Amino acid sequence: MDNRIPSTLFLDIGGVLLTNGWDHRSRQEAARQFNLDYEEMNERHHLTYDTYESGKLSLNEYLDRVVFYEERLFTYEDFRKFMFERSRSFPDMIDLVKNLKRKHGLKVGAISNEGRELTEYRIKKFRLGEFMDFFVSSCFVHFRKPDKDIYRIALDVAQTVPEESVYVDDRAMFVRVAESLGIRSVIHVDGQKTMSVLKTFGLSL
Repeated sequence: MDNRIPSTLFLDIGGVLLTNGWDHRSRQEAARQFNLDYEEMNERHHLTYDTYESGKLSLNEYLDRVVFYEERLFTYEDFRKFMFERSRSFPDMIDLVKNLKRKHGLKVGAISNEGRELTEYRIKKFRLGEFMDFFVSSCFVHFRKPDKDIYRIALDVAQTVPEESVYVDDRAMFVRVAESLGIRSVIHVDGQKTMSVLKTFGLSL
């Protein structure tokens, strides 16, 4: 194992710093709230959401395919507001990242799969730009995890090498892809467990 102290910390956003932006629980809540057929909505979601996350559809175009393919008694704005309000932060993880950045002078960046409108809303709402230096989101770069190219883009944006980087994600598959590129990685379960692994990489508080 490379013993260099990391200079760059890459993080997923949904599941690490914030709740997921639009997961199955949120879709189930939406189906109940707006009296939708969840199974039909969910099938339509899976057929098109990758395209939205890749930045090739606007949120309204995604909603055209998943919700507004027939007349509804609610508006696009009603539904968008509901989607955005599902997001919550994990303050302990945000504080952990801020403290690590401050102590070690880290570059901190996101590698995330998310659509543009949700990404922009969540960055602004939770003031992520105050402690994160860049956002390599699928909607901006048109690659999605687990495609290796999104990790390579993040390394290029950070101007760092895998051996000087650490990646934190709650999805084991995405962690394994990062590790295949030589990036030391953490499968995030909670802040305490993540911190204990980061210590082994030389990132202590």
